[in-house]
Amino acid sequence: MAACVGKVAAGLLNRLKTTASTVRTSSMSRTLTQKVPCSLWKLGRLSHVAIAVPNLEKAQSFYKSVLGAQVSGTVPLPEHGVYTVFVELGNTKLELLHPLGEKSPIAGFLQKNKAGGMHHICIEVDDLKAAMTELKEKKIQILSEEPKIGAHGKPVIFLHPKDCDGVLVELEQA
Repeated sequence: MAACVGKVAAGLLNRLKTTASTVRTSSMSRTLTQKVPCSLWKLGRLSHVAIAVPNLEKAQSFYKSVLGAQVSGTVPLPEHGVYTVFVELGNTKLELLHPLGEKSPIAGFLQKNKAGGMHHICIEVDDLKAAMTELKEKKIQILSEEPKIGAHGKPVIFLHPKDCDGVLVELEQA
């Protein structure tokens, strides 16, 4: 019996050492993370991931009929040169983009990427104007002088991919 108790105690002691080591490592890694500078605006949630598609009806059918997602109707946004369709995912959305007109930025994207692909990510911000001011001070290229109204009816801006590690980033007023 004493041997059994000794083994249990040794096992618990080993678990405590492992847990303490893990907690120490976890807490140390938190202190080593980069400090976020103070800002007048904050990033919010991921609003959507936009995907350029060469065939909008086929893409809608795939997400609705094959994957069983809730899919919106097609909405033209002539000021952006796109047709949009939203796919509800619960915690975020996919935005399917298809060219509207010859000068559509999506037409150019699809000429380079015939099968389509990820076009941009959209992140909500709590103060878009403050974000624009600070990003300009930090020499981040914004693709328009003023925000435009996006697919959700809210002001949006786009940040140049060269300043965002190759990703086109849309910021949307929350």
